Amino acid sequence: MLWKLLVRYLQPQRRLLVAVVVFQLAQSMASLYLPTLNADIIDLGVATGDTGYILRVGSLMLFITLLQIACAVTAVYFGAKAAMGMGRDLRGAIFTRVGGFSEQEVTRFGPASLITRSTNDVQQVQQLVLMSATLMVAAPMLSIGGVVMAVRQDAQLSWLIAVSVPALLIGVGLIVSRMVPLFRLMQLRIDAVNRVLREQLAGIRVVRAFVREDLETERFAGANADVTDTALRAGRLMALAFPVVMLVLNVSSVAVIWFGSFRIEDGSMQVGTLVAFLSYLLQILMSVMMATFMAVMIPRAAVSADRIGEVLGTESSVRPPVNPVVFAGSDSGTARGELEMRDVGFAYPGAERPVLSGVSFTAAAGRTTAVIGSTGSGKTTLVNLMPRLFDATSGSVRMGGVDVRELHPDLLWGHIGLVPQRPYLFSGTVRSNLLYGKPDATEEELWHALATAQAADFVREMEGGLDAPVSQGGTNVSGGQRQRLAIARALVKRPELYIFDDSFSSLDTATDARLRQALRRDTAGATLVIIAQRVSSIVDADQILVLDGGRIVGRGTHRELLETSETYREIVSSQLAAEEAA
Repeated sequence: MLWKLLVRYLQPQRRLLVAVVVFQLAQSMASLYLPTLNADIIDLGVATGDTGYILRVGSLMLFITLLQIACAVTAVYFGAKAAMGMGRDLRGAIFTRVGGFSEQEVTRFGPASLITRSTNDVQQVQQLVLMSATLMVAAPMLSIGGVVMAVRQDAQLSWLIAVSVPALLIGVGLIVSRMVPLFRLMQLRIDAVNRVLREQLAGIRVVRAFVREDLETERFAGANADVTDTALRAGRLMALAFPVVMLVLNVSSVAVIWFGSFRIEDGSMQVGTLVAFLSYLLQILMSVMMATFMAVMIPRAAVSADRIGEVLGTESSVRPPVNPVVFAGSDSGTARGELEMRDVGFAYPGAERPVLSGVSFTAAAGRTTAVIGSTGSGKTTLVNLMPRLFDATSGSVRMGGVDVRELHPDLLWGHIGLVPQRPYLFSGTVRSNLLYGKPDATEEELWHALATAQAADFVREMEGGLDAPVSQGGTNVSGGQRQRLAIARALVKRPELYIFDDSFSSLDTATDARLRQALRRDTAGATLVIIAQRVSSIVDADQILVLDGGRIVGRGTHRELLETSETYREIVSSQLAAEEAA
């Protein structure tokens, strides 16, 4: 998977990579040439006392060194640009893929893991690319070229290379093989830290309300300790690699000097040649050490690439149709906002029993359809099927006379205004949140939507009005204000179908009543589907569906259900006084 990712996402950076290769070649050739010049200075300049020769060759060495530095800096610059470009494209691909996931895929991976995969995992692959761009040419060229140049200097000492290089490879290989499972475990434990931290930040009010700060501190400390322990174990192995490399380097250097001194003594070798051979041996071992860096990074990057590939390779269970159709609309006498469910059933993967079974109803345009039921009756699942966040496992959901599976998701969602059970506001301003569904809406449209949602008064009181800041999630406003802003956002869009998923639960009774009256006036001609637990929010609905155990056990108006549905009467009696029920 790592190789596939690199081949695919480095294609746009190929010109930068070619530049990296060119400058790395120039740098490596300069590095290989310098020891030979150094040997010539010692043997032909210092040994003979030829100062002019020393100055000439020394100037050439200085020029080559400056050229080497310039090539190295340029190669790192282009390598960094290539790595950052690949990281940008990879994060974009993950974001696009996750944006197309249905609720099922998001739940399977989990938000914490998806965040880790698009940040930390991408960073691991990005660092590997940066190191590869810096070392991918230098390391093999220095090792191969170093062997050739060392043998040219003195073939009889070349057996030292045949001993030291395998010794270094074996030592480092044993260490790296133990690091692979640790890196895989590391990513999983980073997921756990992100998950605990997200839960604590999102549920900070609950934590404080139940005085569970100590327990949450212990939970985070446990997850943090697991990451620390894994990182320390991997760090100890990584730290062990460098002493092994240095041990082989130093022992090899001593061996070259030891055996080379005997050859100098018997006159078969010059001092400059010995110095050059030692330099080439060190270059060879240093290139092996650079390859060690790569070997250390490759396992962790490979683990991260597998996790990224898992996301990129996962297709959404809600797929756009191959040949999408348009709404039937008025051509078939069916309004675009009309919602119909025909014998719909839904079961979560691996569940013993379906959440919904045999659900059939029609929510007509210009009318209000309400769904009520006890907790766990399947109301939220029913809401998720309407905008096709899930696909029904049996039956069909139709909008405008067309099965939603035959409509392109963008076309379907463009005609739906959804106010979720937990209203979510994005960081920005009141204006930016209201414009989310209709970017070209006028200020008059925004204030009209706010007035309908009973939110105009408190928005005017906020400093800045429409330009008042809104924090992430809308945490700087109350729950009721957040709900009303979410309703106003849907109203600005002017869709054919409005879905209110228990969207009035945080409103007082008076505000709820005013809002419902304003909605009737403002959404005339559109289809309204209201999911509620509070009877007072749906008493005026044209059609009320009573859901129990995933099945519709009653339908009709408020008065009709009081006479015909025992389940509805129980819900009413548990919420309203006897006089109100009558």
